[in-house]
Amino acid sequence: MEEVGLILVGHGSKLPYSKENLEKLASILKKKSRFKVVEVSFIVRDSPKIPEAIEKVIKQGIRKIVLIPTFLAHGVHTERDIPEMLELKKEESTLKSQGVEIIYGEPLGSDERIAEIIEEKALRALGQDFKSYMPDDKDSLATSNKMFNTSISIVKQVLGDTLEKVSEGHAEIIERVVHATANPEFAKLLLISEKAVDAGINAIKAGSNIIVDVKMVKAGINESRLKRFGGKILTYIDDDRAIELAKHESITRAAAAMRLAINKGLDGSIIIIGNSPTAAFELANAVKQGSIKPALIIATPVGFIGAAKSKEVISHLPIPFIISRGPKGGSAVAVAIFNALLSLVEKETEISQP
Repeated sequence: MEEVGLILVGHGSKLPYSKENLEKLASILKKKSRFKVVEVSFIVRDSPKIPEAIEKVIKQGIRKIVLIPTFLAHGVHTERDIPEMLELKKEESTLKSQGVEIIYGEPLGSDERIAEIIEEKALRALGQDFKSYMPDDKDSLATSNKMFNTSISIVKQVLGDTLEKVSEGHAEIIERVVHATANPEFAKLLLISEKAVDAGINAIKAGSNIIVDVKMVKAGINESRLKRFGGKILTYIDDDRAIELAKHESITRAAAAMRLAINKGLDGSIIIIGNSPTAAFELANAVKQGSIKPALIIATPVGFIGAAKSKEVISHLPIPFIISRGPKGGSAVAVAIFNALLSLVEKETEISQP
């Protein structure tokens, strides 16, 4: 991942526990080393406030910052106060004029992992051992499959007759994305070009390379399943040549990594962009110039600066595509789309995988 700063946004409280908990979360995330810098910020009472946290991150040389509100759901603070503070509704914000890219993420939402934490807390409150409820290793795969199938059944119920109006391939992709995000809105946000599903299936069956913009996308794809068809997942985000090119050309590392991939040749490949609008723009320019012809482009960058525009540009290319319209998206969405295509291939070739 290119050098990105992460700021966790909390509400703030008169009591010290709120700040302490958020700082502990930030410490855990720092150890994971996926983000160059991790800071906390607060809307009221506690400090630092959001502008102060942003300034602190910028002073450390970071020009791309993700803010995540640590709330379960949207409210006045997440939909009005924070966007106003970040000047997100302005065409030219103060930070943007300084060359700083701000990406504003979603609240925590009704995620299955949060539900598991709640279940654990409840069982412990009852004096019961949570571990005794965990499946044995030999049963874990069957349990995982059962949970997934149950979740998909719920997704189908939530979406109602929406899935009946689309093809089987499109339905598979929509189901996977809604399952991954717990957000039925994506059923309307996904735009799948006419030949995209067939193009993706054929490319996977042909053993084509899968080029991804960030390691988070690569981590979400089961490589052992893909290798059955001869495909490889490639990313150049940490390649020394991409790092040097980014510095020399004053472009993002993701854009430099995509340029490096383009120079190596992307004909017939599947390109997955789950994070970086600049990588999407770089790819689009190469396609327009006729220097490459990938089999399929999956583009779901998230954010208020460049994300929506980059995906719109992709949608006008003469290449099959799958995108999420507007500012919403992310690596999890991109991974869900590709895994749906992989499952479709497995069904076609009668390879049974969970």
